[in-house]
Amino acid sequence: MNKAKHIAIIMDGNGRWAELQGKKRVKGHEKGADVVKEITTYCANNIEIERLTLYAFSTENWKRPRLEVEFLMKLLDKYLKDELKNYLKNNVRFEAIGDIRAFSKTLQKTIHLVEEKTAHCDGLVQSLALNYGSQDEIIRAINRLKSTDSDITMQMFHNALDCKHDVDLLIRTGGDKRLSNFLLWQVAYAELFFIDQLWPDFTTNELEKIIKKFKKIERRFGGLK
Repeated sequence: MNKAKHIAIIMDGNGRWAELQGKKRVKGHEKGADVVKEITTYCANNIEIERLTLYAFSTENWKRPRLEVEFLMKLLDKYLKDELKNYLKNNVRFEAIGDIRAFSKTLQKTIHLVEEKTAHCDGLVQSLALNYGSQDEIIRAINRLKSTDSDITMQMFHNALDCKHDVDLLIRTGGDKRLSNFLLWQVAYAELFFIDQLWPDFTTNELEKIIKKFKKIERRFGGLK
């Protein structure tokens, strides 16, 4: 039976959720942050799940309206500060993947602080993809390896990536059926679940149903069995 050791989620639909309710888009992002907390706590208490990687802010999200981007930056800073006690309570190690150099010095400091404070935790690893794009990640990995004298191996390239762990199960909420430049290398043999539910409506019960379906899938990794 399959084990969903590494779950990755494209958390889509926050803005649409708010608009459908006649609210400002930022209200959807606030609700989405609450769902992140619930899903992370659920995964932290499931001994089979080792890693949870969440697509929080992409390299393309800078194209959104300036006020929305500014709100997202403030929300991220607040989320990390507020969530630190829960990370520690649930033995969750936080890490950021992506190029966070584009963020303000204040936000970078918060990110590094939470990484340091949770570095000793040996339970679930929650990775937030921040200013992350898989194509950007791959280019940065290539640049890290440019000075290598020997031929580059699969393992060398894998280790040069921000996320060094293959994904078992990828979920995208919001109805769209695309990867949107997320973990393109790491999802090579992942099982993909695209659901119509918007992220603010996503629940631990829904995640549990998906994991049960995942467990029954025959994963062949290119072979016959």
